[in-house]
Amino acid sequence: MAELSTYSGVWTLAEATAGHVASVSYELLSRGRTLADKRQAKLTAVLLCHGLSDADVQELIERGADEVLLIDAPELEHFTVEPFAATLLALIERHKPEIVIAGATTTGRTLMPYVAIQAKTGLTADCTALDIDAETGNLLQTRPAIGGNIMATIATPTARPQMATVRPRSTRPPERQAGRKGKVTREQAGTTLTSRVRRVDFIRESDTHTLSEAERVVAVGRGIKKAENIAMIVGLAEALDAAVGASRDVVDRGWLEYPHQVGLSGKTVSPKLYVAVGISGAIQHLAGMQTADTVVAINSDPDAQIFRVANIGVVGDLFLVVPLLTQRLKEIKQQGIGRRT
Repeated sequence: MAELSTYSGVWTLAEATAGHVASVSYELLSRGRTLADKRQAKLTAVLLCHGLSDADVQELIERGADEVLLIDAPELEHFTVEPFAATLLALIERHKPEIVIAGATTTGRTLMPYVAIQAKTGLTADCTALDIDAETGNLLQTRPAIGGNIMATIATPTARPQMATVRPRSTRPPERQAGRKGKVTREQAGTTLTSRVRRVDFIRESDTHTLSEAERVVAVGRGIKKAENIAMIVGLAEALDAAVGASRDVVDRGWLEYPHQVGLSGKTVSPKLYVAVGISGAIQHLAGMQTADTVVAINSDPDAQIFRVANIGVVGDLFLVVPLLTQRLKEIKQQGIGRRT
């Protein structure tokens, strides 16, 4: 059993992609800042990388970190689990953080379980909410369970650090505060960074409308009635230059494949525009898109839950509304092309 009183502070795991700090790193600072303030503790962003600029490192301070714990080594330029785990474990043993959170990304989902086992502590994966228990000070980690039908809140009362991964795009990153002061601590890895895995190549996804990164999403629910009608939604998405999303019902029925699913058991998205077509608005779905800037809902049921989060609601038959909307968007786009030529 860990001596709980010797652990303090909240850590977030910053990620570097293509030579820059990844956006999920800033989202985690938003979560971490809330937790650190409730624990009256320091918020530290841990950055394992190679060759990042001082400006990238400083931005973590400007977005809320009190300290950046930076380990720069050639072996950490690209993620492989063994060197990253050895480095993070050495840091945990040296500094004893009370809480460590990471994104539920490929890196976080691979690294955090590995580290938790080695550190003999608990891990709650894919959390949608984090909080501090007012009585015990324990980290309360909330995530979907039983296929997304319930929300379970989990605690780690007898082990430290308390570890969790959080869904990307489930919270807004904090605004950048230029000139905000903080400390950058550069340390050595403190361990031999070897790996049995060799990075051979990286092939970037070719889809120009990757759902999780899209600025515009058109999502469809079971109100579309059958697979043959999905083409109508694809037409609207093309007119908006948007990605296609789906509710779990649509995926379960085989009308679209799982990579299109938005919700607790699918992807979390945070686009500028989210158009929900024939989606009732179950809590599992809302959890995956509620951070969208603007939500447009099209549904024939005026009491549908989706209208509670919609900025613009259209009560009507989607089989009439969607073709008209698609045609109008095409006309507007064509008029714009005509003016430029």
